[in-house]
Amino acid sequence: MSLHVEKLGAGKPLVLIHGWGMHGGVWSDVAQRLADDFCVHSVDLPGFGKSAALPVTDLEFLVQSLSENFSESVNICGWSLGGQVAMQWAMREPEKVQKLIVVTSTPSFTNRDDWMFGIAGEVLQKFAAELEQNHAATLRRFLSLQLRGSESERELLSKLREQLFSRGEPDMSALRGGLEILRDADQRAELQFIKQETLVIAGQRDKLTPPEASHYLEQVIPNARLVEIEGSAHTPFLSHPDIFIEHVKRFLHE
Repeated sequence: MSLHVEKLGAGKPLVLIHGWGMHGGVWSDVAQRLADDFCVHSVDLPGFGKSAALPVTDLEFLVQSLSENFSESVNICGWSLGGQVAMQWAMREPEKVQKLIVVTSTPSFTNRDDWMFGIAGEVLQKFAAELEQNHAATLRRFLSLQLRGSESERELLSKLREQLFSRGEPDMSALRGGLEILRDADQRAELQFIKQETLVIAGQRDKLTPPEASHYLEQVIPNARLVEIEGSAHTPFLSHPDIFIEHVKRFLHE
């Protein structure tokens, strides 16, 4: 399937993958600055932004949709749910993914008997129920959860809310499918198969994917390194763009 992709700059290719409920426009400020050094591709996943809606079933489906849009090897940077997609892509098509950047993501968003670095399954169930009643209000509450505790929290929340529907409203089936992925996906057993050099970026104050999850990624992914951004919650590329861009550029230029 053809996805909506906005391309900026020239140089090494860098694909930016957004999180649940958002679209590629969330990267707009960062993408413009990264375009000084790279050819930046900001993607709208299926059913989000300007990409056509298709039933989002699992991470494999999202990886396939991305792979079909990029014939050459690329560097990838995924945020939140987009981080899970990026890790899955790196595992499934190692010849297509050069370097991997995982931003405030996790191998399992949901707490399990042997994993306590996520959120309670009941919270996601509540989100799913509320989504059916009022999806717009539910998405706004999800934004608040992502930014809780961040420096400049109020200003960031206002900015994200402005961006939320700037490319139209997301497709309900895509929202449902994305929540199911957040609830069900558990990538821990496969992380050892990520062979690419990997930069893991954590937010010190992240309540949605706590820093412990990023530390776990660093320990299990063979060629991973960790950066924890002080004062940031779930959106370090918005709250601390200078630090974020510095680390991304340094990593990709090595």
